[in-house]
Amino acid sequence: MSSPDQRATDQHNTETEIAHGAVIDPSGREIPITEGMIQNACSELEKELVEPPKDSAPE
Repeated sequence: MSSPDQRATDQHNTETEIAHGAVIDPSGREIPITEGMIQNACSELEKELVEPPKDSAPE
C-alpha cells in the first residue's frame, strides 16, 4: 500500500497542468496572454537573433 504522499505525487504526475498569465494595460485592465502572443514574441526574437562568428574560439 502506498503512502498518502506517494498517491498525491502519482496523481499530480498524471494531471495536465495549465498555467494562465496576464499583462496589465495602462488602464489597469487584465489582458490574458494567449499562445498567439507568445508565438509572435518568439518570432520577433528570432528575427533579431544573430549567430556568433564560426571562426571565433571560446576563451
